[in-house]
Parts: sequence; structure tokens; C-alpha cells
Amino acid sequence: MAVKFLGQFLLERGLITPQQLLAATEAQRASNPLLGELAVSQGLLTEAQARRINERQRAEDRRFGDIAIELGVLDATQVESLLAAQKAGRKLFGQILVEQGVLDAATLEQALAEHRAEQQAGSEALASALEGHPLGGLAQEAAGICTRLFPRMLGAQCQPAGVAAVIEDAWPHTVHVHIEGDRPLRVGIACDRDTMRAMACAFLRVPAERCDDELAADALGEIVNVLMGYVVRSALPDDARYRALPPDHGLSAAALAARGALPLQMNSQLGTFLLLLGA
Repeated sequence: MAVKFLGQFLLERGLITPQQLLAATEAQRASNPLLGELAVSQGLLTEAQARRINERQRAEDRRFGDIAIELGVLDATQVESLLAAQKAGRKLFGQILVEQGVLDAATLEQALAEHRAEQQAGSEALASALEGHPLGGLAQEAAGICTRLFPRMLGAQCQPAGVAAVIEDAWPHTVHVHIEGDRPLRVGIACDRDTMRAMACAFLRVPAERCDDELAADALGEIVNVLMGYVVRSALPDDARYRALPPDHGLSAAALAARGALPLQMNSQLGTFLLLLGA
């Protein structure tokens, strides 16, 4: 049983339409701006300063506010004020659906209870699948990195949904990075065309009409590069010797799985993708 976002759960049960899902998702994103966006809107940072901090976040698994304080562009009081404003404006997905008149409170409450039960069962199934697997610990760590990294890097949440059965051609766009050294690793992402383009547009901050398939594939490779850096710092000892090769588009998800990569399905607000982890 796969773990799903509430919106996907409600859509599959016919309680909301795709159009209502999109409208509620956009409203939720608008209610929860990134800290840098909030700081720029309040005049505390310039867009250039916010971009500089975001670039640091791509290389370091640290909070926006901590980096801003270190750089001297915000103080602790300003960061606390921004965090409080961010929290005060944040709206839950279900709350938005009720406000928009899509669901009534009683229907939402029943759906939330069913969703929590399914989430619990899905999480237990995933933990059972990873327990004892040689790459299970790495998969859990990498999935946790994605859940922290995606909101900052792509402005979208993601969560592990389960170990996937990989069928040839099911995930047509695959990129991985091979890490040579004391402990060889492979880190990759596989997805369909729509998800690749959505992730690329979010990463590059460009509209869809300015992102063709070639640019999207290059951006997906850069996303994997960033993810690889986080995984290496988490999985390898500080004194480990390693060399990361350039992003490789030449192997399919099925081929990587045949070589021993663990395919972990990830649900995201930009689409479903595989997180591929191997030696």
C-alpha cells in the first residue's frame, strides 16, 4: 500500500476533481512562501541576497535562517519574526478545501481519519520492505534528504511511497550519478516526461514554455548532482576518497535495478518519480 498525499488520496476516492486539487494546491503554496520569498517581500533581503542563500542551501543541508545569520544579512530576531509570520499564514490542505467549498467539515474529518490509517499502513509496509535490505538504511537516509531538500530546491513536498517494481520503459527519463572510490554509490532519479519538465521548471525558475526536453533533461541531471552531494556527505565518512562522474542518461531505471539499485517510489507535488540507490 503506497503512501499518498492527502490530495492524491481524495482524488482517487472521487471526493475532489483534478481541477479542485490544482486550485487547492496552488492556494496552499501561496499560503506558505519560502522564508527567502517572505524576507524579500518584507524588504529585509534583496532578491540577490535570497538567491545567494538558496545557492548555499543547495550545497549545505542547513536552514535558510541559519545561513542568513551567518552571512550577516539577517539577525536572529528578524529570522524568528519571519518564521512566526510563515507559520501564522500557513494553511492545511484540508482547511483550504473547506474554505473553497469543495468539502464540508464532516466529510473532511472522515477522509482525514481514513487517510491517516492508510498512511500508517503504508509506512509500516515500507519499513518492512527496507528492513534487512542491504541498501535499506541508505534508502531511508536518501528519502529523508529528499523530503528536506525538495521544498527548498523545488518548492514542492515529497515523501517515500514504497519500493517499486521497475518495468522496462515505465520510467522513460532516467539520470544517475556514479560515485567511484572507497565505497562506490549510484544515485539516480527516473520519471516520466511531465514530471521531468515540472521538476526542471521548478529548479530553473523558468516557465514551461521556456523549457524544452533537452533543457529539462540537463536540469534533471543537475538535480541528481545536488542530491548526490547530500547523500555522499551523509553516507560516506569524512575521510573517504571518492570521485563523482558526470550525470549519466544512458542507463534505464530497469537497467539500474538489474545492477542492484533499489528503486524507491517517491510521491511529490510535481509528480511521481523513482529514487534509485545502488553500489
